[in-house]
Amino acid sequence: MSNPISDYLGVHAAALPLREQRMKVIASNLSNADTPGYKAKDISFDAALQAVAAQASRSPSLNVTDARHIDGLGLPVQIHERPGVQPSLDGNTVDADVERAAYGRAALEYRASLSFIESKVRGMLTAITGQ
Repeated sequence: MSNPISDYLGVHAAALPLREQRMKVIASNLSNADTPGYKAKDISFDAALQAVAAQASRSPSLNVTDARHIDGLGLPVQIHERPGVQPSLDGNTVDADVERAAYGRAALEYRASLSFIESKVRGMLTAITGQ
């Protein structure tokens, strides 16, 4: 049994939390740009999205035993180290310019998914109210 809301919103319903998590990882890289020995991290968005899709096909929803439980936060995301562009003496592999560019692109992709979801919800509300 599939979730009608997820079916209506398409891939963007699963992509939005993954994009948010990727932005957090990139922001963590930026905040640790001066930490000796810190290795830049990233999320393989395509692999994570495929894992979410596979998980959704196996188990459509989690069993919620309490009204305060939040469904769907167990994202199957693999965080991996991103190789450094330039060697550094302290072992840090974060390049601030690369991270800022990655964050900008991730923010743009997040906003695109959010805009798509907003338009789908707006269309649903128009259909419900008839206006």
